[in-house]
Amino acid sequence: MKKETLYDYIGITIGSILTAMGLVMFLVPNKIAAGGVSGIATVLHYLFDSPVGMTMLAINVPLFITGVKILGVTLGVRTLYGILTLSLATDYLTPFLPSLTSDPLLAAIYGGALSGAGLGIVFKFKGTTGGTDLVARLINHFFGFSVGRGLLMIDFLVITFAAIVFNAELALYALIALLITSKTIDLIQEGFSISKGTFIISDEGERIREEIMQRLERGVTVLKGKGGFTEADKEVLLCVISRSEVARLKSLVNDIDQDAFVIITDVHEVLGEGFNENLVKS
Repeated sequence: MKKETLYDYIGITIGSILTAMGLVMFLVPNKIAAGGVSGIATVLHYLFDSPVGMTMLAINVPLFITGVKILGVTLGVRTLYGILTLSLATDYLTPFLPSLTSDPLLAAIYGGALSGAGLGIVFKFKGTTGGTDLVARLINHFFGFSVGRGLLMIDFLVITFAAIVFNAELALYALIALLITSKTIDLIQEGFSISKGTFIISDEGERIREEIMQRLERGVTVLKGKGGFTEADKEVLLCVISRSEVARLKSLVNDIDQDAFVIITDVHEVLGEGFNENLVKS
């Protein structure tokens, strides 16, 4: 087994355990079914007293087999490994980990964040825990709906199911948990380090470019642009800087050209010289 592959499986394992902890300590004890197979398993747990992990496994394995037959073997061993690890970890940890709160709002916030962090790590290491993404891909295959729309439909049905079995208030908390999970996954995928991307349009582009490289010691990319109204050729300077350098950049540009047009936006996970140079090999 290659070292990179071993790291991927370790990452999938850690992510699956974190997701299981979010379920065991926050979501399941408070009847928060935040979409997906885990949400279905949570509802069935209270209906039939079935173990959450084994219920997830019972739902996921047939989905995985169907997915492999219809969508091909690209789903891979990592998906099956993620399914097994999450299911077994959930049931194994249940007797040992206490429920940390009986407040459904706190449970939705922290459970959603912890589960999202776990799933984000799983995805970052090129894994998956099966679940509704398999269903969404099957829906896409048979009915042509996009995967994103399929996921939205499934999660809506799961939360509606929870509202019927539990109550509408718990379903609303489940929606909060689902949103937090989604945002946390994005945060893990995109990275915690937020830099700033700047686009500068100015008639003094050459001077600004030189000053940025000398005073900020940042690289600048010159893009060719054209004014939509004037149809005049323009140079657009693209530069990525740290958050602490934003004020210096604005002051620098203002000193040279007060009429310059400057756009500053958030940039996640910048890879390259001067930023994160530890590229992950796929």
